[in-house]
Amino acid sequence: MRPASVGFHCPDDTAAAAKAMRPQRTVVGGRLRGGVPYVTGTLVGLNVLVYVFAGLRSSGGLGDPTRSWLFADWQLLPWSVYHQDQYYRLITSAFLHLSPIHIGANMVALAIVGPPLERLLGRWRFGALYLIGGLGGSAAIYAFGNPLQPVAGASGAIFALFAACLVMVRRLGLDAQWLVGIIAINFVFTFSVSGISKLGHIGGFATGVLVALVIAGWPSFSPLRDRTVRRIPDRLQVVGLSGLVVLLVGIIALRTATGASSFVLTG
Repeated sequence: MRPASVGFHCPDDTAAAAKAMRPQRTVVGGRLRGGVPYVTGTLVGLNVLVYVFAGLRSSGGLGDPTRSWLFADWQLLPWSVYHQDQYYRLITSAFLHLSPIHIGANMVALAIVGPPLERLLGRWRFGALYLIGGLGGSAAIYAFGNPLQPVAGASGAIFALFAACLVMVRRLGLDAQWLVGIIAINFVFTFSVSGISKLGHIGGFATGVLVALVIAGWPSFSPLRDRTVRRIPDRLQVVGLSGLVVLLVGIIALRTATGASSFVLTG
Protein backbone atom coordinates (compact mmCIF):
# COMPACT_ATOMS: atom_id res chain seq x y z
CA MET A 1 0.00 0.00 0.00
CA ARG A 2 1.07 3.55 -0.68
CA PRO A 3 0.00 6.65 1.27
CA ALA A 4 -2.22 9.07 -0.65
CA SER A 5 -3.96 12.37 0.08
CA VAL A 6 -6.93 10.35 1.33
CA GLY A 7 -6.10 6.99 2.87
CA PHE A 8 -3.91 4.48 1.04
CA HIS A 9 -3.76 3.20 -2.57
CA CYS A 10 -2.88 -0.30 -3.72
CA PRO A 11 -0.26 -0.10 -6.55
CA ASP A 12 -1.79 -3.08 -8.38
CA ASP A 13 -5.30 -1.65 -8.26
CA THR A 14 -4.06 1.77 -9.37
CA ALA A 15 -2.19 0.26 -12.34
CA ALA A 16 -5.22 -1.83 -13.35
CA ALA A 17 -7.47 1.21 -13.20
CA ALA A 18 -5.07 3.21 -15.32
CA LYS A 19 -5.03 0.49 -17.97
CA ALA A 20 -8.82 0.31 -17.98
CA MET A 21 -9.20 4.02 -18.65
CA ARG A 22 -9.52 5.03 -22.28
CA PRO A 23 -6.79 7.42 -23.44
CA GLN A 24 -7.98 10.95 -24.09
CA ARG A 25 -8.27 11.85 -27.78
CA THR A 26 -8.25 15.04 -29.82
CA VAL A 27 -11.06 16.00 -32.19
CA VAL A 28 -9.43 14.00 -34.99
CA GLY A 29 -8.60 10.95 -32.88
CA GLY A 30 -4.99 11.63 -31.98
CA ARG A 31 -3.95 10.53 -28.50
CA LEU A 32 -3.36 13.48 -26.21
CA ARG A 33 0.33 13.56 -25.39
CA GLY A 34 2.62 16.00 -23.70
CA GLY A 35 6.36 16.26 -23.87
CA VAL A 36 8.60 15.91 -26.90
CA PRO A 37 7.05 15.81 -30.42
CA TYR A 38 9.06 12.80 -31.55
CA VAL A 39 7.95 12.67 -35.19
CA THR A 40 8.80 16.32 -35.79
CA GLY A 41 12.16 15.86 -34.08
CA THR A 42 12.89 12.75 -36.14
CA LEU A 43 12.06 14.51 -39.40
CA VAL A 44 14.25 17.49 -38.54
CA GLY A 45 17.04 15.12 -37.55
CA LEU A 46 16.78 13.11 -40.78
CA ASN A 47 16.86 16.23 -42.95
CA VAL A 48 19.86 17.65 -41.12
CA LEU A 49 21.65 14.28 -41.16
CA VAL A 50 21.18 13.93 -44.92
CA TYR A 51 22.34 17.51 -45.45
CA VAL A 52 25.52 16.99 -43.42
CA PHE A 53 26.21 13.65 -45.10
CA ALA A 54 25.84 15.19 -48.57
CA GLY A 55 27.91 18.22 -47.61
CA LEU A 56 30.79 16.17 -46.26
CA ARG A 57 30.94 14.28 -49.57
CA SER A 58 30.60 17.36 -51.76
CA SER A 59 33.51 19.28 -53.24
CA GLY A 60 31.57 22.39 -52.23
CA GLY A 61 31.41 21.31 -48.59
CA LEU A 62 28.51 22.06 -46.29
CA GLY A 63 27.94 25.36 -48.09
CA ASP A 64 27.15 23.57 -51.36
CA PRO A 65 26.12 19.91 -50.93
CA THR A 66 24.78 19.72 -54.50
CA ARG A 67 28.13 18.43 -55.80
CA SER A 68 27.88 15.15 -53.92
CA TRP A 69 26.95 11.81 -55.41
CA LEU A 70 23.93 11.77 -53.09
CA PHE A 71 22.43 14.72 -54.93
CA ALA A 72 23.07 13.08 -58.29
CA ASP A 73 21.28 9.93 -57.14
CA TRP A 74 18.49 11.37 -54.98
CA GLN A 75 17.32 14.68 -56.44
CA LEU A 76 14.08 14.70 -58.42
CA LEU A 77 15.00 14.68 -62.08
CA PRO A 78 11.83 13.77 -64.02
CA TRP A 79 13.86 12.54 -67.00
CA SER A 80 15.60 9.94 -64.82
CA VAL A 81 12.33 8.89 -63.23
CA TYR A 82 10.82 8.29 -66.65
CA HIS A 83 13.74 6.69 -68.50
CA GLN A 84 15.44 4.84 -65.65
CA ASP A 85 12.42 3.98 -63.49
CA GLN A 86 13.97 5.79 -60.52
CA TYR A 87 10.69 6.48 -58.77
CA TYR A 88 12.39 6.55 -55.40
CA ARG A 89 13.53 10.09 -56.31
CA LEU A 90 9.97 11.27 -55.74
CA ILE A 91 10.55 10.67 -52.01
CA THR A 92 14.31 10.99 -51.50
CA SER A 93 14.41 14.45 -53.09
CA ALA A 94 12.30 15.75 -50.20
CA PHE A 95 15.20 15.09 -47.80
CA LEU A 96 17.79 17.05 -49.82
CA HIS A 97 18.52 20.77 -49.50
CA LEU A 98 20.60 23.07 -51.66
CA SER A 99 22.23 25.38 -49.12
CA PRO A 100 22.35 26.33 -45.42
CA ILE A 101 19.64 28.95 -46.02
CA HIS A 102 17.44 26.39 -47.79
CA ILE A 103 17.55 23.78 -45.04
CA GLY A 104 17.48 26.44 -42.33
CA ALA A 105 14.27 28.01 -43.60
CA ASN A 106 12.53 24.66 -44.06
CA MET A 107 13.60 23.24 -40.70
CA VAL A 108 12.60 26.41 -38.82
CA ALA A 109 9.17 26.20 -40.44
CA LEU A 110 8.93 22.50 -39.54
CA ALA A 111 10.03 23.16 -35.96
CA ILE A 112 7.39 25.90 -35.55
CA VAL A 113 4.42 24.27 -37.29
CA GLY A 114 5.21 20.64 -36.58
CA PRO A 115 4.87 20.25 -32.78
CA PRO A 116 1.36 21.71 -32.33
CA LEU A 117 0.12 19.94 -35.44
CA GLU A 118 1.65 16.64 -34.31
CA ARG A 119 -0.01 16.95 -30.90
CA LEU A 120 -3.38 17.58 -32.54
CA LEU A 121 -3.19 14.91 -35.24
CA GLY A 122 -1.22 12.27 -33.36
CA ARG A 123 2.03 10.72 -34.47
CA TRP A 124 0.96 8.46 -37.32
CA ARG A 125 -1.42 10.99 -38.86
CA PHE A 126 1.22 13.70 -38.73
CA GLY A 127 3.82 11.40 -40.28
CA ALA A 128 1.37 10.43 -43.02
CA LEU A 129 0.60 14.09 -43.72
CA TYR A 130 4.28 14.95 -44.10
CA LEU A 131 5.14 12.03 -46.37
CA ILE A 132 2.00 12.20 -48.52
CA GLY A 133 2.42 15.97 -48.81
CA GLY A 134 6.00 15.53 -49.98
CA LEU A 135 4.87 12.92 -52.51
CA GLY A 136 2.14 15.27 -53.73
CA GLY A 137 4.67 18.01 -54.41
CA SER A 138 6.92 15.59 -56.28
CA ALA A 139 3.99 14.20 -58.27
CA ALA A 140 3.08 17.72 -59.44
CA ILE A 141 6.68 18.35 -60.53
CA TYR A 142 6.87 15.03 -62.37
CA ALA A 143 3.48 15.48 -64.04
CA PHE A 144 3.78 19.11 -65.12
CA GLY A 145 7.39 20.23 -64.66
CA ASN A 146 10.44 20.49 -66.90
CA PRO A 147 11.82 16.94 -67.40
CA LEU A 148 15.41 18.22 -67.24
CA GLN A 149 15.04 20.54 -64.24
CA PRO A 150 16.33 18.90 -61.03
CA VAL A 151 14.41 19.73 -57.85
CA ALA A 152 15.17 19.08 -54.18
CA GLY A 153 13.83 20.15 -50.82
CA ALA A 154 11.20 19.51 -48.17
CA SER A 155 9.10 22.51 -49.23
CA GLY A 156 6.29 20.38 -50.65
CA ALA A 157 5.87 18.64 -47.29
CA ILE A 158 6.16 21.97 -45.42
CA PHE A 159 3.43 23.53 -47.57
CA ALA A 160 1.29 20.46 -46.86
CA LEU A 161 1.67 21.23 -43.15
CA PHE A 162 0.64 24.85 -43.78
CA ALA A 163 -2.45 23.67 -45.64
CA ALA A 164 -3.39 21.19 -42.92
CA CYS A 165 -3.02 23.90 -40.27
CA LEU A 166 -5.41 26.12 -42.22
CA VAL A 167 -8.02 23.36 -42.53
CA MET A 168 -7.68 22.38 -38.87
CA VAL A 169 -7.95 25.97 -37.62
CA ARG A 170 -11.17 26.41 -39.58
CA ARG A 171 -12.36 22.95 -38.50
CA LEU A 172 -12.06 24.10 -34.90
CA GLY A 173 -13.78 27.40 -35.66
CA LEU A 174 -10.74 29.49 -34.72
CA ASP A 175 -9.52 32.76 -36.21
CA ALA A 176 -7.35 31.94 -39.23
CA GLN A 177 -6.30 35.46 -40.26
CA TRP A 178 -2.77 35.17 -38.87
CA LEU A 179 -2.26 31.81 -40.56
CA VAL A 180 -3.63 33.06 -43.89
CA GLY A 181 -1.14 35.92 -43.69
CA ILE A 182 1.79 33.55 -43.13
CA ILE A 183 0.71 31.30 -46.01
CA ALA A 184 0.20 34.31 -48.28
CA ILE A 185 3.72 35.55 -47.53
CA ASN A 186 5.16 32.13 -48.36
CA PHE A 187 3.31 32.04 -51.68
CA VAL A 188 4.53 35.55 -52.49
CA PHE A 189 8.09 34.29 -52.05
CA THR A 190 7.24 31.23 -54.13
CA PHE A 191 6.19 33.28 -57.14
CA SER A 192 8.62 36.18 -56.78
CA VAL A 193 11.94 34.46 -56.08
CA SER A 194 13.66 32.61 -58.92
CA GLY A 195 14.81 29.03 -58.43
CA ILE A 196 11.88 28.03 -56.22
CA SER A 197 9.74 25.10 -57.35
CA LYS A 198 6.28 26.58 -57.78
CA LEU A 199 4.79 23.22 -58.73
CA GLY A 200 6.28 21.56 -55.66
CA HIS A 201 4.76 24.15 -53.35
CA ILE A 202 1.36 24.11 -55.04
CA GLY A 203 1.27 20.32 -55.23
CA GLY A 204 2.25 19.96 -51.58
CA PHE A 205 -0.31 22.54 -50.46
CA ALA A 206 -3.15 20.95 -52.45
CA THR A 207 -2.23 17.51 -51.12
CA GLY A 208 -2.11 18.85 -47.56
CA VAL A 209 -5.64 20.21 -47.94
CA LEU A 210 -6.88 16.80 -49.10
CA VAL A 211 -5.09 14.95 -46.29
CA ALA A 212 -6.56 17.30 -43.69
CA LEU A 213 -10.06 16.91 -45.13
CA VAL A 214 -9.73 13.14 -44.97
CA ILE A 215 -8.59 13.29 -41.33
CA ALA A 216 -10.78 16.09 -39.98
CA GLY A 217 -13.66 16.56 -42.40
CA TRP A 218 -14.91 19.72 -44.04
CA PRO A 219 -13.95 22.92 -42.17
CA SER A 220 -16.61 25.03 -40.52
CA PHE A 221 -16.93 28.80 -40.62
CA SER A 222 -18.94 29.08 -37.42
CA PRO A 223 -17.52 29.44 -33.89
CA LEU A 224 -16.80 26.24 -32.01
CA ARG A 225 -19.41 27.05 -29.34
CA ASP A 226 -22.16 27.05 -31.98
CA ARG A 227 -21.62 23.57 -33.32
CA THR A 228 -20.64 19.99 -32.57
CA VAL A 229 -17.30 18.64 -33.80
CA ARG A 230 -17.76 15.05 -34.94
CA ARG A 231 -14.73 12.82 -35.33
CA ILE A 232 -14.22 10.73 -38.46
CA PRO A 233 -13.62 7.07 -37.50
CA ASP A 234 -10.00 5.94 -37.68
CA ARG A 235 -10.73 3.24 -40.26
CA LEU A 236 -12.29 5.79 -42.61
CA GLN A 237 -9.27 8.04 -42.16
CA VAL A 238 -6.97 5.17 -43.10
CA VAL A 239 -9.09 4.33 -46.13
CA GLY A 240 -9.13 7.97 -47.22
CA LEU A 241 -5.36 8.39 -46.81
CA SER A 242 -4.77 5.17 -48.73
CA GLY A 243 -7.03 6.49 -51.47
CA LEU A 244 -4.96 9.69 -51.71
CA VAL A 245 -1.77 7.65 -52.09
CA VAL A 246 -3.45 5.62 -54.84
CA LEU A 247 -4.52 8.87 -56.52
CA LEU A 248 -0.97 10.27 -56.48
CA VAL A 249 0.47 7.00 -57.75
CA GLY A 250 -2.16 7.07 -60.50
CA ILE A 251 -1.11 10.59 -61.54
CA ILE A 252 2.52 9.47 -61.67
CA ALA A 253 1.61 6.34 -63.65
CA LEU A 254 -0.52 8.36 -66.08
CA ARG A 255 2.33 10.77 -66.67
CA THR A 256 4.68 7.88 -67.37
CA ALA A 257 2.18 6.27 -69.74
CA THR A 258 1.56 9.44 -71.74
CA GLY A 259 4.95 11.17 -71.56
CA ALA A 260 6.85 9.60 -74.46
CA SER A 261 6.97 12.80 -76.53
CA SER A 262 7.83 15.17 -73.67
CA PHE A 263 10.70 13.16 -72.22
CA VAL A 264 12.77 13.18 -75.42
CA LEU A 265 16.08 15.07 -75.36
CA THR A 266 16.21 17.75 -78.06
CA GLY A 267 18.94 20.01 -79.39
